[in-house]
Amino acid sequence: MKIDYSNKINQSILIGVLIAALIITSGCSDKSTSVEDSAVSAPAEESSEIANTHATVEPAGITITDGFGRNVTIPENTERVVCSGAGCLRYLVYLQAQDRVVGVDSLEKKEEDVEGRPYALANPQLKNYPLIGEFRGKDDPEKIIAIDPQVVLKTGITGQSSATNTAEADMLQNKTDIPVVMFPYGSLTNEKDRAEMNSSLRIMGEVTGKQERAEEVIAYIDVTMQDLENRTADIPESERKTVYIGGVSSAGAHGIISTEPAYPPFLWVNANNVAAGMGTDHADIAKEALVDWNPEYIFIDIGTLQLGNEGAIGELKNDTSLTGLSAVKNNKVYGVIPYNFYSTNYESVLANAYFVGKVLYPERFEDVDPATKADEIYTFFLGKPVFSDLNGQYKDLGFKQIPQ
Repeated sequence: MKIDYSNKINQSILIGVLIAALIITSGCSDKSTSVEDSAVSAPAEESSEIANTHATVEPAGITITDGFGRNVTIPENTERVVCSGAGCLRYLVYLQAQDRVVGVDSLEKKEEDVEGRPYALANPQLKNYPLIGEFRGKDDPEKIIAIDPQVVLKTGITGQSSATNTAEADMLQNKTDIPVVMFPYGSLTNEKDRAEMNSSLRIMGEVTGKQERAEEVIAYIDVTMQDLENRTADIPESERKTVYIGGVSSAGAHGIISTEPAYPPFLWVNANNVAAGMGTDHADIAKEALVDWNPEYIFIDIGTLQLGNEGAIGELKNDTSLTGLSAVKNNKVYGVIPYNFYSTNYESVLANAYFVGKVLYPERFEDVDPATKADEIYTFFLGKPVFSDLNGQYKDLGFKQIPQ
């Protein structure tokens, strides 16, 4: 029998090729599985690096527009802040966010013989916080960095241009690498300034998560001012009392010629301020002008006592050019609480207005006890009824007739 070796060889080769193919296919399958495994599970060292990278990534935060049009990105939950500039910390207390403070300026730490800032009387613990720099916004970037706040809240300087305030905020932010949110302080003197004040409270509320409280404060001021206006709006011009405010504090104590032509308590109870028309801010008048005006009532900012010799009160008693004034002769001189102390203490402005209204138009304010009303106002803004403590700083002459 003849064997066909060529066919046997061909069959062997074919079988060998098939086996090799199977081996190659099996190898590829193993590699494929290995690649998939490596994609799902990185080596231990690589996984650790990835985890560490994610752990150090900070949340994106939120971007807000501050009071000078700057877009500033802040953390979503801000719990550590510092306040820079006159009045900034006061607003934070209004918003019930003083527990967020981690540092204060030099004025907040200063021990005063006379403390005219109600928010400081209500929060004596503020003096114990670390120093961020000098008062009136003269910050120390290194001190701020050491305290490590999440946000710096900063009031602009009144009278300084928007561009200058913006440049100061940018410079501090660049030096500290900490978001700086800046805004004007505003006032209650006119609609423009009130809008600025409201905007600033809302910005601070957005930063601290106190938006609801900001709206409460704005609404309370609006309702209070409207109440004062409603009580006296229908008094005929001919029956409105003529008044003068002297001894007005402004960067310190002053005498009788220091006044405010647009003194808000007079405006809100529709009294005729004899100094009206001399501008809207602080003004010094000539004594001769006061004699010529001869107002029916004179109110004295009792911060004047810090001058010594009773300040403006002493002048009315001892200056012969003033002793002939009708208000002096008729014992119509009254003390009001000073409210200009490191910018305006608006709770004291509102409290003064009720006292002034009670003196001038008692029948319109017969339901009001000025001291009780003051404590109601202080409690709303500051959380404590501090009228007695505040008045005690000034020999209890606030909301009283001052004997001549």
